[in-house]
Amino acid sequence: MREPFVGSTRLRLAGLALHAYTASGTVLALLIVIAAIDGDAVRALWLGLAALVIDGTDGMLARRLRVKETIPWFDGAMLDNIVDYLTYAFAPIILLWTGGYLPSGAWGAVLGALPLLASSYQFCRVDAKTEDHFFLGFPSYWNVVAFYVVVLGLTPVATGVLLVLFSVLVFVPVKYVYPSRTKAFRSLNLLTTAIWLASYAVLLAQMPHPHPIVVAISLSYLVYYGALSLYLTWRRRVVA
Repeated sequence: MREPFVGSTRLRLAGLALHAYTASGTVLALLIVIAAIDGDAVRALWLGLAALVIDGTDGMLARRLRVKETIPWFDGAMLDNIVDYLTYAFAPIILLWTGGYLPSGAWGAVLGALPLLASSYQFCRVDAKTEDHFFLGFPSYWNVVAFYVVVLGLTPVATGVLLVLFSVLVFVPVKYVYPSRTKAFRSLNLLTTAIWLASYAVLLAQMPHPHPIVVAISLSYLVYYGALSLYLTWRRRVVA
């Protein structure tokens, strides 16, 4: 019987460093909450961009470093889920609440609770990330929702509608593209995602007066992402 791969000490240390890199997202979540409480939404969104970059790169590095094999006693997937819940769900909702982007009073509290409850369910689903590398149901991109609420200056009513809509979509079995792993159109997905991240940074740098062309470029990625996800979901059902 072949011995399991354990790798070199250097490779294990690199894996531990990578887990620390992922875990730094929890610190970013704290800093986002602090920025939100301070009333600095733009600073909070810059920190959110840093969290996106970490989340978009740690998985690829983990596979390259074979951390599941070199550090088998550490559950990197669980760490990733903890970080994602904090940076993608909890901290963005805090930003919306403290920034006055939600309706005041009890209605605002209810609307803020919906994404947290829906995401709690989704992060505990064993099939939330499918075997063919999709997200099942709206993938709790509340950080993206919060970004556009702030950049576009949406009203509390519009924000509330978006939170309800996407909370419902968490439970609708559409398979959403996992940009770094979905095989279909992978190169194009990576390119368009990189352009979107660049537009994110440009829009923040332009605040409080984002340029309409940059806004259009940024929103066009959402159209592409949603349309591709619906198409690939439909195609797989037809083939099945």
